Amino acid sequence: MAPYESDDAVDAARVDAAGDEERHAARRKAARYAVPVAVVGVAAATIGLVPALAASGDPDLPRITAQQLIEKIAKSDVQQMSGTVRIDTDLGLPDLGGLANNLSSAAGKGSGDGSSADPRSQLTSLVSGTHTLRVAADGPEKQKLSLLESGSEYSLIHNGKNVWGYDSKTNDVYHGTSADSGKEHRAEPPATPKDFADQALKSVDGTTSVTVDGTERVAGRDAYKLLIKPRQSGTTVGAISIAVDAKTGTPLKFTLTPKSGGAAVLDVGFTQVSFAKPAASTFDFTPPKGAKVTEEKKDSAAHKHAPEPGRDFAKGMNGADVLGEGWTSIATFDTGAKGGLPTGSRGGDFGGFLGSLGEKVSGKFGKGTVFSTRLVNALITDDGKVYAGAVTKDALVKAANEGK
Repeated sequence: MAPYESDDAVDAARVDAAGDEERHAARRKAARYAVPVAVVGVAAATIGLVPALAASGDPDLPRITAQQLIEKIAKSDVQQMSGTVRIDTDLGLPDLGGLANNLSSAAGKGSGDGSSADPRSQLTSLVSGTHTLRVAADGPEKQKLSLLESGSEYSLIHNGKNVWGYDSKTNDVYHGTSADSGKEHRAEPPATPKDFADQALKSVDGTTSVTVDGTERVAGRDAYKLLIKPRQSGTTVGAISIAVDAKTGTPLKFTLTPKSGGAAVLDVGFTQVSFAKPAASTFDFTPPKGAKVTEEKKDSAAHKHAPEPGRDFAKGMNGADVLGEGWTSIATFDTGAKGGLPTGSRGGDFGGFLGSLGEKVSGKFGKGTVFSTRLVNALITDDGKVYAGAVTKDALVKAANEGK
């Protein structure tokens, strides 16, 4: 089907799509600017920024403008759903091998809990490859996410005040409470198609082209395709495609492709979805017999101060300055750490991993290392300053030179 009409009323569409600004402000800032220096963290944090799946046939739907489709997304308020999601991630990272397990272990130890069922210990598995998730939700107090692997399953359940994590491979159980553990441990999916569609739409401004690019079928449902493309040069983002359920306005699929071409960097979407109320038993959980149950440790010194990969280098992110605008925005902050990142033998396995990603650069700013993926690049100077964004290496070096 030929592309539908474009709609250049981008600013008006952005306002209409804003929704509850306060509720999403922190999440949006993190998705767009909070680029963890450790790159692995970058990938994990960016995973949500993607959904894509198989489509079959182009349904014949009534014409709709880009602004009308954005308004349809903004008005969508699906509280109950269940389905299966496939995540494909290709950031161009080298094979992590046993490093992912080491990082997971470090995350668990850093929390002071040390359980393989701790949600933080599961994030690195989504950095690369293909994964299948089962998701369900019944309002803001009940969500469940299950990560299906060969011969095992990891589940994260939020039911009222209780948050449970269960790793069937180790028979480990992690228990926390949503009232005390905060957003960090809530059992919401790291990113739903709607979460990240909202984030992408709130980034829309005069530097962006937004059009309706035909229709498709996703998970057996008719959907419109919203196409978002940067108008600026210097960004690594090629395009974002969002498949929007024609009936409910719910994003079913979100695909992010790089400017360099090739496969999508992040491709996540429903293979099956239902908007019926899930059975109440879906969110029930009782630790299996013989399981090791770890209670979340609250307000402990270990929980607050234990070292985590990349933590020291990302500590200034909350106060980061943003250079430029739109898709070529660059976040910059000073870590206070001199001597650059601990690459090579200085950093052990993690240092070797960073070294495989890094490229030495120099300029008016001095010397530093650029760490690259197919989407996000970060320059860490030897005097501890960080420049990061979905921009090219040359753009980072230029920003660092101008910062001098």
